[in-house]
Amino acid sequence: MMQKYHLFFDDSGSRDAGVKFWSGGEREDEMDCFSLGGVMIAEENIDNVLSRYKRFCDEHDITYPLHSWAIRGGRGKFAWLKRPESARVFFSALDQLIEDLPFISIACVIHRPGYIERYKDRYQENLWFMCRTAYCILIERAAKFAEQRGRRLEINFEESGKKEDRAIVEYDRLLKQSGLPFSTDTSSNYTPLQAEDFRRILWGKPKRKTKNTPMMQIADLVLYPMAKAGYEATYKPYLTLKRAGKLIDCHLEEDQVLLRGIKYSCFENAAK
Repeated sequence: MMQKYHLFFDDSGSRDAGVKFWSGGEREDEMDCFSLGGVMIAEENIDNVLSRYKRFCDEHDITYPLHSWAIRGGRGKFAWLKRPESARVFFSALDQLIEDLPFISIACVIHRPGYIERYKDRYQENLWFMCRTAYCILIERAAKFAEQRGRRLEINFEESGKKEDRAIVEYDRLLKQSGLPFSTDTSSNYTPLQAEDFRRILWGKPKRKTKNTPMMQIADLVLYPMAKAGYEATYKPYLTLKRAGKLIDCHLEEDQVLLRGIKYSCFENAAK
């Protein structure tokens, strides 16, 4: 039986292409995107990840999920991070944890204004296609990576709501039934996988996980830096991932990064 990579992915930003995510005005981080992404972990490394995660939480007396949004802003149960001395110790240890964990991070990040501008005439009232686009790109690139290394891919996603969770399962079913939904004229350079390829590589149906799952928390921690890099390539947590060789881009030949690495879509006119 072939070994597997386990993909654990989260989402960031609103899936609604027609509504600004930050209802109170512009976001402080000036990001307006939707992204799906997280980590791929070889099945033989799962126990290692769990034990290191538990040791980290025990050392810092953390009994609640590591939530990226709360950690970045010192919010909620992470309000204690507003104390500079506590933040210095914690962030240094968190960086070390991320560097040491055996995973590969991957994402598809779509700049919403660019997406709307590019596809508003084609899809008109169906701009919801943005979510399916992100899913298909993410899964195809993860599947190609897994197959090149002689593995299959098991998909795990963080629950978001009944409607959203059903959509993920349906996107997966359609990939196996009819392949990618993109135009063959514009996607041929990417050597797209076919339906039979997805049926061969993907292991079972996507599995829904809660935010209490340690691997989902790790996915959440690395997704934001990957998304932020679409707007700020020098963002420190992203560079930390890059230096540690945690990005899928670090494991690809240079001429394959655009085709098989982290996908940044519709960023042509995004502020840098």
